[in-house]
Amino acid sequence: MRVDLLTREYPPEVYGGAGVHVAELVKALRLDLEVQVRCFGLPRDEPDTHSYLVPQQLAGANPSLATLGVDLQIAQDTAGADIVHSHTWYANAAGRIGSLLHGMPHVVTAHSLEPLRPWKAEQLGGGYRVSSWIEREAFENADAVIAVSDGMRRDILRSYPNLDESRVTTVYNGIDLEAWHPVVDPDLVRSLGIDPDRPSVVFVGRITRQKGLPYLLRAVRALPGDVQVVLCAGAPDTPEIMAEVTDAVRVLQSERTGVVWIDRLLPRNELSAILTSATVFVCPSVYEPLGIVNLEAMACGAAVVGTATGGIPEVVDDGVTGRLVPIEQLDDGTGTPIDPDRFIADLAATLIEVVSDPERARRYGEAGRRRAEEKFSWTQVAADTRRVYESVLSGGSLARG
Repeated sequence: MRVDLLTREYPPEVYGGAGVHVAELVKALRLDLEVQVRCFGLPRDEPDTHSYLVPQQLAGANPSLATLGVDLQIAQDTAGADIVHSHTWYANAAGRIGSLLHGMPHVVTAHSLEPLRPWKAEQLGGGYRVSSWIEREAFENADAVIAVSDGMRRDILRSYPNLDESRVTTVYNGIDLEAWHPVVDPDLVRSLGIDPDRPSVVFVGRITRQKGLPYLLRAVRALPGDVQVVLCAGAPDTPEIMAEVTDAVRVLQSERTGVVWIDRLLPRNELSAILTSATVFVCPSVYEPLGIVNLEAMACGAAVVGTATGGIPEVVDDGVTGRLVPIEQLDDGTGTPIDPDRFIADLAATLIEVVSDPERARRYGEAGRRRAEEKFSWTQVAADTRRVYESVLSGGSLARG
């Protein structure tokens, strides 16, 4: 079986959870399948990996049109594959067109959904309508759609009611447990501006509406004065949200010590050391299909406080590996809390509860590492993905996940 795996992100050009997922899935699938990776960006040295740049004529175009320019090149080159498997809307047009052009099945993995990210109109303008059209066309015509959590599966069926639910199955995200593990290195942590002897709340994520960072920045104002706030946050979606976060961080830094903002992409060993030293890791997202960053924190032995939305409750076992923060959200696709002040207060209270009890936080972290080992290995993810391929090629129906 030859699988052409289509993706915008692939090492070394990875900026989010989808790119991490693809890199690890390819590594696991290649143990017994031929996998040709077709990705955006500069040439890679890796065998069976092909890179594509935006055509020169579209270099200044709306990002959605530039994406289609790459997708058309990829679609042309998928000839000869048994299956095309695309990840995110950026590559979905390549999968859909390649499937039509060459007559092979198309599998889509859903890492997020355009209807549930309306704030992307800030970033793409009219291109958001184009990206939404691409995603709908791909999902409704795919031979199989893989959701990274049961919560995501429900969102897919709600967002695309014309999609036959028998074609949608759940295959969880995974975590490389050899790469992600506790790293006890107080000197390294100090070199990053963090005091390993003070309690800390750590956030890791892109500066985007879905990650809920502005809510967190308001919540942490209620934390005890000795608690550090460590923000590993970059890659803003828009200048507007960057300005909003920058202003909020400046206010925090004027009010308390120990507010550390690291805006560069950290190497894994540095991030692992920060997560290992954290009293608690926080994921305040208002939209999160699964939240691979929570798995990374758990693998490093950190207690996790996360919003009870999307796939997060399938990762964080409330009261065992951390705590879930309740949220009531508008049903308009934005994920906006119905009562933002209540959400912020609940987030602050939960963080205070965990950070004020280091022994309980330590037990949460140990249980989180065990849960990551038992449920989220890439060996299992690859086996489940191969099962989807085999079902599609045999013409069978998919099990639910």
